[in-house]
Amino acid sequence: MQKEEMLKSLKQEIIQDNVCLKLKEGATNLVFGSGNINAQIMFIGEAPGKNEDLSGEPFVGAAGKLLNELLESVKLTREDVYITNIVKYRPPQNRDPLPEEKEQFLPFLRRQIEIISPKIIITLGRHSMNCFLPGEQISKIHGIPRKMKFVLDHLKKSYKEVVFIPFFHPAAALYNGSLRKSLFLDFKIVSKYLN
Repeated sequence: MQKEEMLKSLKQEIIQDNVCLKLKEGATNLVFGSGNINAQIMFIGEAPGKNEDLSGEPFVGAAGKLLNELLESVKLTREDVYITNIVKYRPPQNRDPLPEEKEQFLPFLRRQIEIISPKIIITLGRHSMNCFLPGEQISKIHGIPRKMKFVLDHLKKSYKEVVFIPFFHPAAALYNGSLRKSLFLDFKIVSKYLN
């Protein structure tokens, strides 16, 4: 099965299994992911906001515009990367995703990562970071690359080495100038890894 078909199948599974039914009932769209399915870099945010919920695409609001600027700063476009969130439905009033919501979506996110098979995973925000680096503080480890083994197949016990880089969430940087500066500096690390 090709990557595109595998991703479509995974998306359908989320819908058919009524994952996070309460969130699903209050959402307009499932926001699954977008971009290059053969990307070396995968960005993982927290959850869709209002604009994302309406369009069905991740990072299309103000935070998405800033993400585009950040990508351009390292000579990348959205077509070069894959972008998704942990939680695929918008939480009411854009509240933070709850631990149980993240937990329900995590197996699907792991499979999404397996299919895309990126070399670099950039987590955007503390919720996303904590799914992979629990107990860490984003203010202390943002922009610091960390090689980790990512389980590809539990049954076959196969692993892939992935570089995780936690970044501040672009939405937080919209309201805090120093975080914005940090994000642009952290993004320079991406180009180092690509080169």
